[in-house]
Amino acid sequence: MDAKRADIIADSLEELVFKGEFSDGQRLDEIKLAENFGVSRTPIREALQRLVLSGVAEQIPRRGVFVRKPGPVELLEMFETMAELEAACGRFAAHRMTDQGIAQLKQSNCRCQDAVLAQDAARYYTENEIFHQEIYRGSANGYLEKEALRLQSRLRPYRRVQLRFRGRLAQSMAEHEKIVTALEAGDANCASNALREHVAVQGERFQQMIASLKD
Repeated sequence: MDAKRADIIADSLEELVFKGEFSDGQRLDEIKLAENFGVSRTPIREALQRLVLSGVAEQIPRRGVFVRKPGPVELLEMFETMAELEAACGRFAAHRMTDQGIAQLKQSNCRCQDAVLAQDAARYYTENEIFHQEIYRGSANGYLEKEALRLQSRLRPYRRVQLRFRGRLAQSMAEHEKIVTALEAGDANCASNALREHVAVQGERFQQMIASLKD
């Protein structure tokens, strides 16, 4: 129960950071947050650790947890790296993914489609993470999978916020269809390119994201 509550609190805190309720470098006070959310300090600590893992905050020994907002260059570099990791996963998965893996990927994609039809961005993001994790697993490269999962976690709040942009849910779903088709056909180049384009944040979309993170 505490773990679930911590996830909800972490999501709320990320939202508050994006809205500018917390400034860059501001200390996140466990006691005040516990009072604000009406919970004990345990789920607050767990929520703060999730923020630290995702890079929204940093923990300084003997001082506490502080908000950390990445600058535009750092954020773009993280997305560029994520795009290349996903492209590599797709290239390997096109040749190594099992029939069962493809079936699970399709099921995950169907759940993504249900979320789009319901216009439920939060649910879509949850299912979208699972969709990508199926591809990481399908790459049959444990080290690559681990690195992709690590950066996926780090970029979670930023990948989620872009889904709010008008038309992005439908566009993301169309990109999923290209990825599934390429993987099912065993087309490594097509799968790699489709995943790279799906994850890369460029031009207007990146500017929208940066604007949404400003105080």
